[in-house]
Amino acid sequence: MFVADVRLPGLQDIAFVRSGVAHGRLLSVNKPADDRERVFTIDDFDDLNVLEAGPELEAFRQSPYPALASGKVRYVGQAIAACVATTRARAEDLAERVEVEIDELPAVVDAVAAMQPGSPRLFENWADNAFIARTISAGDLNLFSASPMRLKRRFRMNRHATVSLEIRGVVAHWDARLEELVVHLSTQGGHVMRLGLARALGLPENQVRVIAPDVGGGFGGKNRLLPEEIAVCAIALKVGHPVRWIEDRREHLLASVHCRDHHYDLTVCFEPDGTLLGIEGDVHIDAGAYALWPTGSFMEASMAAGNLPGPYRMKALRVNTFTVATNKAPMGPYRGVARPGACFAIERMVDEVAQHLGIEPYEMRKRNLVKRTEMPYVTVAGLKLDTGDYHDSLDTAAKMIDISAIRRRQKERKPGEPRVGIGFAVYTEQSGHGVVEWSKRKSRVVPGYESANVRMLPDGSVNISVGVQNHGQGHETTLAQIAAHELGIDPSQIRIRYGDTATTPFGFGTFASRSIVFAGGAVGVTSRRLAEKIRLIGAHLLQAAPESVRIENGAVLSDSGSVGFGEIARAANIRQEMLPEGMEPLLEFTGTYEPKESAGVFSYGTHAVVVEVDEATGGVKILDYAVSEDCGTMINPMIVDGQVQGGISQGIGTGLYEEIPFNADGQPLATTFGEYMMPCATEIPTVRIAHSVTPALVTEYGVKGVGEGGAIAPPAALANAVADAFRDCKASFNETPLTPRRVWEAAQAAMTRMEAAAETRA
Repeated sequence: MFVADVRLPGLQDIAFVRSGVAHGRLLSVNKPADDRERVFTIDDFDDLNVLEAGPELEAFRQSPYPALASGKVRYVGQAIAACVATTRARAEDLAERVEVEIDELPAVVDAVAAMQPGSPRLFENWADNAFIARTISAGDLNLFSASPMRLKRRFRMNRHATVSLEIRGVVAHWDARLEELVVHLSTQGGHVMRLGLARALGLPENQVRVIAPDVGGGFGGKNRLLPEEIAVCAIALKVGHPVRWIEDRREHLLASVHCRDHHYDLTVCFEPDGTLLGIEGDVHIDAGAYALWPTGSFMEASMAAGNLPGPYRMKALRVNTFTVATNKAPMGPYRGVARPGACFAIERMVDEVAQHLGIEPYEMRKRNLVKRTEMPYVTVAGLKLDTGDYHDSLDTAAKMIDISAIRRRQKERKPGEPRVGIGFAVYTEQSGHGVVEWSKRKSRVVPGYESANVRMLPDGSVNISVGVQNHGQGHETTLAQIAAHELGIDPSQIRIRYGDTATTPFGFGTFASRSIVFAGGAVGVTSRRLAEKIRLIGAHLLQAAPESVRIENGAVLSDSGSVGFGEIARAANIRQEMLPEGMEPLLEFTGTYEPKESAGVFSYGTHAVVVEVDEATGGVKILDYAVSEDCGTMINPMIVDGQVQGGISQGIGTGLYEEIPFNADGQPLATTFGEYMMPCATEIPTVRIAHSVTPALVTEYGVKGVGEGGAIAPPAALANAVADAFRDCKASFNETPLTPRRVWEAAQAAMTRMEAAAETRA
């Protein structure tokens, strides 16, 4: 049951009046005279609070983001007014009758140009358009001037949307009996959203209840509090009946969370033998018009810069980062947060250096990857790669894809036949980062732990409540497996509950590949506490010494007999006189978990892809896709495979299809599936996956996250494969998505240069 399936008596729908211009002064909003009471603007909510978003740093500039536009509009699609009616269609009809007057201003649409002197400013009190600008430098910076060889390239990862199967939705009503606002919300973290809603509405948190039913995908986009959600809740407090807003697909592409949109201008330094020395340059992140609560998009630039060295033994890093405000919908997190862009830049650069030196790209990586004997390895950016064998991952992927066969096919290609190329990309995926990491980032919310409540009922069955949110990851399976392992019962006896702030312990939700590390750890350690009490009660009932009994198959066993969990639970819950003297009744514990080291652990892997490129059209077809990955201990290998395959599907979208371009006036040019391309079943290959298992040393069970890795490497691997197909003319493909037009134009330009060079030599 999704938010759109929630039905309440008296429910009415909301449609928003949205800005048709990217930047302008909001002069007036005129409500229809006969329906004024059903139209709401920001002036109808005197008590709404605007939340500060972004890191708690003085250098980070605040961009107040009201629930409905106030004073100015700063992107096409920004909500200006909300209209309430008995159906969505009638609400939309009412919205068309609202008259809005805007004094249009010049739009800022290019993040690099936005930082130039004289660029229009989104916020008049800012000195320029940067939310924050910082330089990240580390290592031996003298290498940049002393390096014998340098190569400069520009890379671009274009903007797109998160496009989850279920789009955003919220149903809100005031429960007069319980005196609380009940909010059904499609979200990745109900407890954090409750915190934000309570602050925005000026309510105590115990008067706000957030219920996240089934959630049809999130990928980061549902992990931020957005203005429409606040507006719907504020309206619910005024009208006295339930109200609902279900985002439509055009609203999603127009005004929901956008992602990617990275600009890289980089120089890599290296030795003549291909040894990488360092990387320097500028990174611009187009963050859109506002920072989203709680953390904004400030991490995007720092994570991009920090991950630029990748898993390579570089000795120097110097990157100027700019998180820039533009007249576009705000940027939010999306599967991989910054790492797909960083991976694209460094992996393309590795191939460009290999091309420049005439080295096989596979061999280039072998020379520079961190070795197993060097683990744990701290990169020049300060990231601690904890365990693993990156060389083995590369070798395995290379064998799966069969480089020699592809090279033979390339040599045997006849004129007019499609070109074939092979591409590699090695990625790292940080997960399990807790208090140390988030505090270092000055985050407003520090998700340093997760919690679990484990309760055995009188019949011996178990309910477990957690603060994370399942939106497709299979938590009901993996968390039940962990509890079953600790409790010695069948997973079918366990129910996992989440998604209701009234019944679950506080948690931070599901994001950053953290659930199996944090929630899995919390379920594990709390289940062990429960198992220990079960063992003590069982020993008492068996009249045996506690150290002489064991748990097995839903019972406590001793040399003289056994007692089942049902009888033990009956004693603990409803027959307290049967308990050991002084023991409290109930079989229930709530606990939290954070890894012993909270700087994070690293999954990693190598993607290898073979593509076919039509020289005449620029069309790209994936022929083969192989992955060699290591996410530590796998709780459920089938779910791991599903996460990898699903991430790759989205990575293919980033690499080949998905893009929201803008014209000079800030108008988005892809607001329906007629213009916004996505990979479908016929474009997504069946990926062959090989697993290594190098357990983490600091987490329960040695687990590492796996949710984002699949999406990080595909754009880089695909671009490298397309470039490999045009090795003879040294074409570069440094902008995503690799649309047929971009591929064709880059190839034609390279061929023209090659022909001109040949004529010059002649």
